[in-house]
Amino acid sequence: MDTQHGRPCSLAAALGLVGDRWALLAVREVMFGNHRFSQIARNTAAPRDRLAARVKALVDAGILERRQYKSSPPLTAASRELVPVMHALRAWGDKWAVGEPPLRAEHHDHPISPYVACTTCGEPVCADELEFISTVPDWDITGPKRPAHQSEINDGLRDK
Repeated sequence: MDTQHGRPCSLAAALGLVGDRWALLAVREVMFGNHRFSQIARNTAAPRDRLAARVKALVDAGILERRQYKSSPPLTAASRELVPVMHALRAWGDKWAVGEPPLRAEHHDHPISPYVACTTCGEPVCADELEFISTVPDWDITGPKRPAHQSEINDGLRDK
């Protein structure tokens, strides 16, 4: 497997699609009901050329859809599944990036607090309880596996 681009990783792939600042802010605005480009540009303060490129990339990736104005919202299944991710990122930003949260998300008149739970047992998931298992051939959790003969060569060099 080509290791030139780093570890095969769904997080890296996701960041390739939505990791740009303007991309997530554009999705945020669409989730807030702002569907016109002028609204998104105003509320993100993104340079219009960069925003246009990001919106096009989001449409090409199936995260947003282009629709005629006043039709149903241009959210796709992919962008709807970003909602909990964006709530978690917003909550993290409320705690670590801003002094006073500028926005509150509520569900049935009470604020939400996102958390991760196991879908099998329903228990909250703590970072120290997770085990990561690589499913990519020739990789383990520490990185790419060295061929057996390479390990022997390196071990021989250390012995000298």
